[in-house]
Amino acid sequence: MKDIVQQYLATWNATGDERARLISEHWSPEATYTDPMAEVSGHDGITAIVDGVQAQFPGWVFTQVGEADAHHRQVRFRWGLGPEGAEPPVIGFDVLVTDESGRIQDVCGFLDKVPA
Repeated sequence: MKDIVQQYLATWNATGDERARLISEHWSPEATYTDPMAEVSGHDGITAIVDGVQAQFPGWVFTQVGEADAHHRQVRFRWGLGPEGAEPPVIGFDVLVTDESGRIQDVCGFLDKVPA
């Protein structure tokens, strides 16, 4: 499950063909993503939400904060969003559930720290 967390964060940081490859390989075609700001499904929905975040925070990167905790087909972990190498001003908490083949099926996201 540590690998799926890394692929998930890589998806949020990637652009263009690399992001399309990551989504195709690591996300179920029926994947859903829900957080306080958005609710999308499918590869097109995931692409749109990542595009939106990258446009809102140009040049910022997602990093894992702390250790992931997993059991069965689900994993929870904290992430940070901010300038590379700096303390992230945005911190969130996500729960990923994988499908039978190990691809991301559902994401439930929460925002723990957001700048005013």
